Amino acid sequence: MKPNYYFDNAATTWPKPESVYQYMDSFFRSSGVNPGRGGHAMSADAGAMTYQARQMLAQFFGFFGDANRVVFTLNATDSLNTAISGLLDAGDHIVTTRLEHNAVLRISNYIERDSRIEVTRVPGNTDGYVNPQDIENSIKSNTRMIIFNHASNVLGTVQPLEQVAQIAKTHNLLLVVDTAQSAGIRPIKMDEYGIDVLTFTGHKGLFGPMGVGGLIVAENISVRPARYGGTGVNSIAPFQPEQYPQVLEAGTAPLPGIAGLHAAQLWFRELGRNQQRENNMPASDSHAQLCEYAIQHIHRTEQNHVEQIENQLKQFQKVKLVGKPRRHERVAVVNFIVEGMSAEQVGDRLDADHHVCVRAGLHCAPLVHIDAGTAEIGGSVRVSPGYFTDDEDMAALLNGLQDILS
Repeated sequence: MKPNYYFDNAATTWPKPESVYQYMDSFFRSSGVNPGRGGHAMSADAGAMTYQARQMLAQFFGFFGDANRVVFTLNATDSLNTAISGLLDAGDHIVTTRLEHNAVLRISNYIERDSRIEVTRVPGNTDGYVNPQDIENSIKSNTRMIIFNHASNVLGTVQPLEQVAQIAKTHNLLLVVDTAQSAGIRPIKMDEYGIDVLTFTGHKGLFGPMGVGGLIVAENISVRPARYGGTGVNSIAPFQPEQYPQVLEAGTAPLPGIAGLHAAQLWFRELGRNQQRENNMPASDSHAQLCEYAIQHIHRTEQNHVEQIENQLKQFQKVKLVGKPRRHERVAVVNFIVEGMSAEQVGDRLDADHHVCVRAGLHCAPLVHIDAGTAEIGGSVRVSPGYFTDDEDMAALLNGLQDILS
């Protein structure tokens, strides 16, 4: 019997693959020093591992330019702040959506208030998807950027990225994509789609640790740095070096987190290779292709969990799913409210009585809840199974829901 049954993977995936824990520990013990800050062997080892992580992540996201344009940050929020502040000027206009996380909402609110930058927030439809035509209709003469999240952390809806990317290309606009909820869950092909800046976090679908994220900057794009400091190269220069990744990586890198992402990429590759063998998929040694096989398998596994959860919830008349049934692409997120009970009550009872971990509240996406009519009641209960959710976890959740809702 487990001490807890975890259904909050949309916040942070847990557990991680065992190989991630082992590699982080062993690498940090043997080579946990500053990469690029010394000519000795240990620093060289740290630098080599860091560069290999950049290479694998570039291929994972379908970026085949210079791997040094994979820039490590603290998390997706840090990446989005860097990208947005580093690409916009006073007088610009951006198009975003009402489905965004506060990582985009709050910085857009600040730049609108303080930096003379206009913001249009396009709503989703009743199914939770953004109509690309609504984005195109919002473009103005001074529009500089389209920025949106690939998948909603409340509704689970995956937005039509390829269509939006085509609109950005047609109108010669920058496209910044927040992949916090989709990276590792849905394939993303940065070069093929024409994404200018892709932001990611390590601790969700990439199965890495907290404290590390990143952004990938297309070859023809230049992002102004948001912070300045030591880089380990050209120390005599009075200003930040212009080359990547140093221009955006001031200070000591989050080496343990990078090691975790490195190990997780190797885990994705091996999972994909296993899927290739077991399902007679076309043979390939490409890191990108093997990881795509792994992503497809992870997505199928998580969707099976989602179907079981939704089928259980539909048995109760006082339960209402947030958003309509998803007819298009989605990630493994189920949100619901219960008549006569607050979201916090449901979450607290699942935790206290059944040791089931879910997330209750507004999920850092207030406009989604305002549009869904759930903000005024304190939000909803979010259940997000993951790849490592097993039959014991599912039984505990379903039994807990049956006990509370009946």
